[in-house]
Amino acid sequence: MRTDFISIVIPSYNEASRIQPNLEKIVDYLRPRFSRFEIIVVDDGSTDGTPRQVAEAAHRESRIRLVSFPANRGKGFAVRQGILAAIGDSILFTDADLSTPVETVESGLKGLDDGYPVVIASRRHAKSVIVLRQSWAREVIGRVFNLVVRRLLSLRFQDTQCGFKCFSREAAREIFSLARIDGYAFDVEIIIIARRLGYRIKEIPVCWSDSADSKVRPLGDLSRVTRDLLKIYRNERAGLYSLPE
Repeated sequence: MRTDFISIVIPSYNEASRIQPNLEKIVDYLRPRFSRFEIIVVDDGSTDGTPRQVAEAAHRESRIRLVSFPANRGKGFAVRQGILAAIGDSILFTDADLSTPVETVESGLKGLDDGYPVVIASRRHAKSVIVLRQSWAREVIGRVFNLVVRRLLSLRFQDTQCGFKCFSREAAREIFSLARIDGYAFDVEIIIIARRLGYRIKEIPVCWSDSADSKVRPLGDLSRVTRDLLKIYRNERAGLYSLPE
């Protein structure tokens, strides 16, 4: 596993009840393994004191950084801002609830070492272990969503939405500089952009547990996600996901 400078981006919205202990878990994992690391928590307009909790954690560990926005813009927006602010050689994002355990960092970095500039965790990988499943309804909606993504955008990946993705610094900067989607469909967009730019993408297995406090509301967000998928389709056809020559 590479031992250079790693950046971990954590998008956060109303995570005050668990952000400090989860940051402690991440720091405890990183500290003995990496001489250089940073954790960027992007607060996306929280109303529950999340920024204060992160600031307290940053006071104890200087390698925690808080990027805060006054209004809620969406997970895609938060991840994009964090990625573009990161300075590590390897940059990844993970969910604040740690549904994907921090130990997945090792698999993500190994994928980078193996020559894949983009590494995505997949709950539907044959070797993945699902400790706590989503509700039946959310699983069905997720599978339908994936089917639409594969048909509309010709993606071969079986799970675009798992909240753990890892990038080389070059790939991260190029991909996220072109990203436009602020909502949950941003995961699809960044994979589409990576494909357009010619980056090799590796799917890795994950040990994953559903969070009862997930902010994702599949039915409530369905209309917006559908609009965003159509926007991604139009953007790609219009050539908006290519770097300027």
